[in-house]
Amino acid sequence: MHPQISRILIVDDHPGLVHGVRALLEADAGFAVVAEAHDGREALKLALELAPDIAIIDYSLPSMNGLELVRAIKSALPDTEILIYSMHDRENILIDSLRAGARGYVLKSDSCADLVNGVRALTKHAPYFSVTITETLLRHYIGNDRTIGSSTGVLTAREREIIQLVAEGKHNKEVASILGIGAKTVEAHRASAMQKLRLGSTAELVLYAVRHNIVVP
Repeated sequence: MHPQISRILIVDDHPGLVHGVRALLEADAGFAVVAEAHDGREALKLALELAPDIAIIDYSLPSMNGLELVRAIKSALPDTEILIYSMHDRENILIDSLRAGARGYVLKSDSCADLVNGVRALTKHAPYFSVTITETLLRHYIGNDRTIGSSTGVLTAREREIIQLVAEGKHNKEVASILGIGAKTVEAHRASAMQKLRLGSTAELVLYAVRHNIVVP
């Protein structure tokens, strides 16, 4: 009997890094990289088409950020395991990613062995966190009895999508084209989000998106 090969999707907006990760993983006979994507929407499309066993996702992605991508993939493909591979080690980003459904988190500054070990763990549906991330989790759950909330929870998925695209500098017509909806619908969702968040201008909306990690500068 041949060992089962884990099918992997890599998502990062830096082609050189994707190439390096692919080469690293494909050196292991148990892994097969079935697709690469460089933005969140492309990644979601490929994920829905291919249903990979594991998706390795950067947090900072254009069009749809890593957090929204994790939510979308886990909603449609609950059996796909997700490992966040990011340069960001902020506690709120980590906690939000885990709540969204990611089971592993490795920093780009960690060793290559951490990434490979993380993927191996996820093939067994076991969680994996690098040493730095484990320390952050311990600080959160042991040394801190408060729960990090996120006001993004009052928003719908569509509202969060629109906020990201607006914060990336896109106009309503561009957002409508990307999402495949009407410009008036975009404006209605945008107005609803701003009302919920009590924001009075596009500048405040952009600042909100940065502060709440919808976009990461």
